[in-house]
Amino acid sequence: MIPALIIVFREGFEAFLTVAIIFAFLRKTGRDWLRPAVYAGIATSIAASFALGYALMRISEHQSLIEGILGVVAAVLVASFVVHVWRIAPRMKGDMERRLDSYTSATSRFLAIAGVFFFTVLMVTREGMETALMLIQVRNSRFILGSLLGIAAAAAMSWAWAHYGHRIDIKRFFQVTGLFLLLFTIQILFYSIHEFSEAEVLGRWSEAIHNATEPYSPVGIYGKWISVAMVGLCAAWLVGVSMKDRFARSRAA
Repeated sequence: MIPALIIVFREGFEAFLTVAIIFAFLRKTGRDWLRPAVYAGIATSIAASFALGYALMRISEHQSLIEGILGVVAAVLVASFVVHVWRIAPRMKGDMERRLDSYTSATSRFLAIAGVFFFTVLMVTREGMETALMLIQVRNSRFILGSLLGIAAAAAMSWAWAHYGHRIDIKRFFQVTGLFLLLFTIQILFYSIHEFSEAEVLGRWSEAIHNATEPYSPVGIYGKWISVAMVGLCAAWLVGVSMKDRFARSRAA
């Protein structure tokens, strides 16, 4: 449940933040007439993300080789997305506004609507599909509850950011959740190796690797404690950097 909660929390908040930036730009530039295109883009993104998640669950069910391949794909994509966000986070808002200005400045009303619609679909669907790829790796019967709690937490975080944004350190939020996702990708790769061994594609080592990794897989005896350890490590890191930030501010004062 914990991995699902944190995954949906982080990706949901990033999607909420993206939509908030789009709406704020349209309001600031007097282009509120384009808001329906954003709503249509959000609805399309949600439908596409659910469709991908459903399709991935159907094709991977009880097929160890496919589950292993999807795990590797998910790990590579998630790790690259996390690093990408770390790199562009300081200028993300400005980049989004420049692209929106380009789309909404089109001489044709239709092109402006289409530009905003497809931009919203691209930005929101990216988060939804990343979430779908990771959630199929969560081998826990309570992942639905975790996902619902994650959505609620993302909505609450978005409301808090909108009203008390100056008190929320967005940089640290993305850093600590990004750290968790990177640790989670390691667990995904571990599980993929387990699935490859179960599919007997690792040659004569398949049985030995399967027996060795079974207790530590997400459904194994020790699997759930790995998630707890990851959360504990991220919490310790966050406490450490928070104390460092406070010390730096006190010295500057």
